[in-house]
Amino acid sequence: MRAAVRAALAATLSLGLAGCGFMHPPAVPADLAGSRAVATLPARPLHYFGAYEGGVPSSYGPITKFGQTVGRQPNLAPYYSAWLAPFQASFAAASRAHGATPLIQINPNDAPIAAIASGRYDPYLRSYAEQVRNYQHPVIIGFGHEMNGPWFKWGWTHVPPRTFVAAWRHIVKVFRAAGAYNVTWLWTVNRNGDNTGPLRDYWPGASYVTWIGIDGYYEVSFDNFGNIFGPTIAKIRTFTKKPVLVSETAAGTTAGQAAKIPDMFAGLRKWQPLGFLWFDEFQKNGVHHQNWQLDRTGPALGEFRAGMKEFR
Repeated sequence: MRAAVRAALAATLSLGLAGCGFMHPPAVPADLAGSRAVATLPARPLHYFGAYEGGVPSSYGPITKFGQTVGRQPNLAPYYSAWLAPFQASFAAASRAHGATPLIQINPNDAPIAAIASGRYDPYLRSYAEQVRNYQHPVIIGFGHEMNGPWFKWGWTHVPPRTFVAAWRHIVKVFRAAGAYNVTWLWTVNRNGDNTGPLRDYWPGASYVTWIGIDGYYEVSFDNFGNIFGPTIAKIRTFTKKPVLVSETAAGTTAGQAAKIPDMFAGLRKWQPLGFLWFDEFQKNGVHHQNWQLDRTGPALGEFRAGMKEFR
C-alpha cells in the first residue's frame, strides 16, 4: 500500500505461469481432510480483477462506480482492515451480490507480532474466524502485507522474519480450528528492491498459503512489467509454484499512465497471473506516492477498457 494512504486506512479500521499447473484449484491441506466443505476459488489465469477505492468497506458504491467506468465489474472487492477490527459481513454480502469475492488485508498496526504468535490475541482471531466461517462463501485474507519492506512496523528490520512466520502460521491454525475453511490465504510481498528483505525468510510454507500476492507500481518512464515483477517472480519460483496475483499495481502520472497501461496488459498476457488489483488512489508526494488514480478523461481509460477484454 502506498505510504500516504496507509495511516488513514489503518486508522479507520496475489505471478503464476499457465504451464505450472495453475489452471487447477489449490489442493486442500492434508490437515483439512474430512473437515467441513471447503469453499475454494479457481486458480484461473487472467480471471480476477479488482480495484482499491476510498470509501470501502463502508460502502460498495466506489467499486461499482469504478466498474462502470472501465466497462467491467470487479470480481475482487479489496479493503484494508486494522487489527482488532471485525470482519465486515455487510460488505462481504454486498460483494457477493455484485459477483465479487472480498479480499481483506489485515494489518497488525501496533500489535506485537510475537504476541500474535504466542496466542495473546486468540479471542479476537477466533471471533474473526467464526464470522468468516458463518459467511459460508469464499474470502481472501492476507496478513501483514509487504512484510519484506521496512516501511511497516511488522516488516523488514523491525520484526525478525521467523517471528512473522510464526504469527502467520498461528493465525491460519486458529482459523482452521474454528472451521473457517472458506479462506484463500494470500501471502503478499512487495516487489524486490534494494531495501527489501529476503523473501524466502518470510515464507510460512506451502500448507499455510493458497496464493502469492506481489505489489509493484509503474513509477518512472522506464518501468515495465518485466522489470517490476520479473525478479520477484524468479525469486519466488525458487521455493514455491503457488499461483500469483498482482495484488497492488497502478501506473502513475509521472510514469506516463496512458503509455504504461498497454504494457501492463501485455505483461499480464505474457506471464498469465491470476489477475490484478488496481490501486485507484490520488497521491501527491513524490515518485513513490504519485497520482495512481485512473485518468477518466484521457487516453488512459481507453487503453484500460481495451485491456480488460483479455479477462475471462
